[in-house]
Amino acid sequence: MFQRLKRYLDSIRARDPAPRSRLEILLYPGVWALGYHRLAHALFRRRFFFLARLVNHWSRWMTGIDIHPGATIGRNFFIDHGFVVIGETATIGDNVTIYQCVTLGGTSPDNGVGGKRHPTLSDGVIIGSGAQVLGPITIGERARIGANAVVTKDVSPGAVMVGIPAKPTLVEAATWQKDFVPYGTPCSELFDPASQKLELMRCEIETLRKRLDAMIAERDAEAERRDRA
Repeated sequence: MFQRLKRYLDSIRARDPAPRSRLEILLYPGVWALGYHRLAHALFRRRFFFLARLVNHWSRWMTGIDIHPGATIGRNFFIDHGFVVIGETATIGDNVTIYQCVTLGGTSPDNGVGGKRHPTLSDGVIIGSGAQVLGPITIGERARIGANAVVTKDVSPGAVMVGIPAKPTLVEAATWQKDFVPYGTPCSELFDPASQKLELMRCEIETLRKRLDAMIAERDAEAERRDRA
C-alpha cells in the first residue's frame, strides 16, 4: 500500500515542479479528492448510494472538487489545483492530468433515459485549465486539450485541441513526442486572451458566411422562378 502511494506521489512530482517533497504533495486538494473518491466509488459499487453521496459531499466541501461517486478513474490521476467537476458516467484512464476549473460534463440523452452521458479520457490525456469536455465522447490516448477549449466531439489519439469549438492544431514534433507537456499545450501566442477572441470571431464570420450563401441561393432561386413565369 505504501509503495503504491509512493509511486502515485512520484507520478505527481514528475508532472509538477512546485513540490519539494512527497509530504508536500499530500496536502494537495486533488490528492485528497481522489482519496475520498476511491472510498465513495467503492460504496457506490456496493449500492450504498446515500453513503457514497455523503462522502462526495464532504469531499467537495473540503477540496472544492466535485467527483461523482459513479465516475471510474484509473491509476495516477492528478488534479492540479481544483474547482473541477467530473460527472457520473465519466471514465478516466491511467496517468491523466487535469488542471483547474475543468468540467467533464454530460449531455441530455435523446431518449430521456440515463446512460453514458459523460466523456471517456484515455491514458495520458492532459486537459488544460478552464476546458469543457461535454457528452459521451472519447478523448484519444495522449491527446491534449488547450485552456478554455470546448470539446463536444471525439478527439483522435495524440491530437492537440484548442479553441471554441475545439479544433486540432499543429505543434512541433519535438513537443508532441514529449510524454508530458505542462498545462496540456506548449506556451505560445495561441493561448492568450486575444487569440481566444480571434477564434470566436472566426466562428462568427463562418456562420455569417453560411447565412449569406443561403440568402444568395434563395435569391437566385426566386429570380429563376420569376424568369420561368
